[in-house]
Amino acid sequence: MSIQLDEAYYTLLHELQAIDFVLVELTLYLDTHPHDDAALQQFNQFAELRKKVAHHYEANYGPLLQFGRSPSPGSWKWSEPPWPWQV
Repeated sequence: MSIQLDEAYYTLLHELQAIDFVLVELTLYLDTHPHDDAALQQFNQFAELRKKVAHHYEANYGPLLQFGRSPSPGSWKWSEPPWPWQV
């Protein structure tokens, strides 16, 4: 059985991947430059953006994370593929 996913699914997933990349890079930078206030501000902005995009994704397509980090309102979504790492 194949589930059809719309273009918005892939757009949101791509946006999350890009934001996560920026957050990883900023984390590495801040590890060696902990007093760079501009980088810290940028990190915080992207962290908030990630929350918003992830919330939008999860509201429309199901949870991204397990172990209580992503709610599953309505029904249990973990048994419904594809999972984000499968596309």
